[in-house]
Amino acid sequence: MKSPVLDQLNLVVRDMDTTLAFYRLLGLDIPEESVFGTESGAHHVEVAMPSGFDLSFDSEVLASHYDSGWKPAARSAGRCMMTFRTVSRDDVDARHAELLAAGHPSAQEPYDAFWGSRHAIVEDPDGNHVGLMSPSDAARRSAPPPL
Repeated sequence: MKSPVLDQLNLVVRDMDTTLAFYRLLGLDIPEESVFGTESGAHHVEVAMPSGFDLSFDSEVLASHYDSGWKPAARSAGRCMMTFRTVSRDDVDARHAELLAAGHPSAQEPYDAFWGSRHAIVEDPDGNHVGLMSPSDAARRSAPPPL
């Protein structure tokens, strides 16, 4: 039997409009025509990433219809982090600053990570950690901290 292929991340969100504003500000191309909604509001958006991976957002109402075990989270954030690769080290700092200026909290200020990338983490409207990471530069690598 072949191994399954991870090809989609689906986030259930409390407020679709706020979520879409955050990810658009982050730089994702989310055309309005890709938003599925009804009279009660937006319920599903699928974003095809350049890598072929799909990032989807669903409303809590929609999730309760396709997942009989779904229940609202006790906390707003889980224990996973999505990371978006930027084009440059400067882009990490610029996107981080832009998201903070729009009122989104920083979980990790930009810094030079030991693996050679510029790295920062912000929180999306549901408290999910969203990493921003530049390509790794071998000249900037260092030993990891003691674990």
